[in-house]
Amino acid sequence: MRFISLLLMVILLSCCRGGGEEGGSGTYKIAMLKGPSAMGMILMADSLQRASSATDISVDIYTEPMQVRKAMLEGSADFAALPMNIAAVLHNKGLEYSLAAVPVAGSLYLAGSDSSIHDWEDLRGRKVYIMARGMTPDILFRYLLSKNGLLPDEDVTLDYSFPTHTDIASAMAAGRVPLGVITEPYLSSVMMKNGDIRPILDLNGEWIKVSGGSIAETAFMVKTSLLREQPKVVERVLNSYESSSEWVENHPDSAAVLLVRHGIISDIAAARRAISYTHLVFWRAQDKKEEIDAYLRTLYEMSPEIIGGKMPDEDFYQ
Repeated sequence: MRFISLLLMVILLSCCRGGGEEGGSGTYKIAMLKGPSAMGMILMADSLQRASSATDISVDIYTEPMQVRKAMLEGSADFAALPMNIAAVLHNKGLEYSLAAVPVAGSLYLAGSDSSIHDWEDLRGRKVYIMARGMTPDILFRYLLSKNGLLPDEDVTLDYSFPTHTDIASAMAAGRVPLGVITEPYLSSVMMKNGDIRPILDLNGEWIKVSGGSIAETAFMVKTSLLREQPKVVERVLNSYESSSEWVENHPDSAAVLLVRHGIISDIAAARRAISYTHLVFWRAQDKKEEIDAYLRTLYEMSPEIIGGKMPDEDFYQ
């Protein structure tokens, strides 16, 4: 099964080689984040590495969204995965990339070692650690607090002492964060290091309760010029990413091995768990436009600057 899946991925991608049927340069770079979006693409990335002589597509995996943003600003990334709000900001600034798909629908959790916390009301009077004031985890958590009858900064203290995913994960593993908002796959890695840590609230599930739709958390962007000039290349990359994501969901044991091999997660057991707790999807942007718009509008109403001061226009969608 592993060989068949790998062979299928090579076939899907091999026609993208230079001098293809649409006359493009044949060198296409995908900028990914070391997190849920890379988890879904792991079979595709592994296949590209093994079949480097058959395709001129490369995958670069970055640790922080700002690194992906830099690659887009420089124009070195033909495809890029990054948080949806940052994608909206870049589009609103005139960067010529379009939203092609949503590969992750929510990977944030409220987690911790405090066994007395079971629901929202239990958070009253408590402190919750969140990375990066004003970024997506902060805005989403504030929104969910208010929807559940709690006033951020009054009923619940929000602490931003640990500004990155890595920082808050390290602090939680060391027992310095009894309650925090953390994303997968970091949560699974923390749980392997600290047996007292448990997921308390799945924020995607909580979002669905109040909004009716999933969190359109991650954007997979493509250069607008590539859409015009090489639409078949774009479609092959999207099909390959979608097939890879489906394979990861259906073969978590094999996928976990690849995630460790490529440095996405350090432990196979943690990788296997992260797959089951990460909402990997592959929504084409046009098919989920209303859901994406609803998510972005909520962010806009909470904090307009988080998506660039305005809602993206129609050109945002492929």
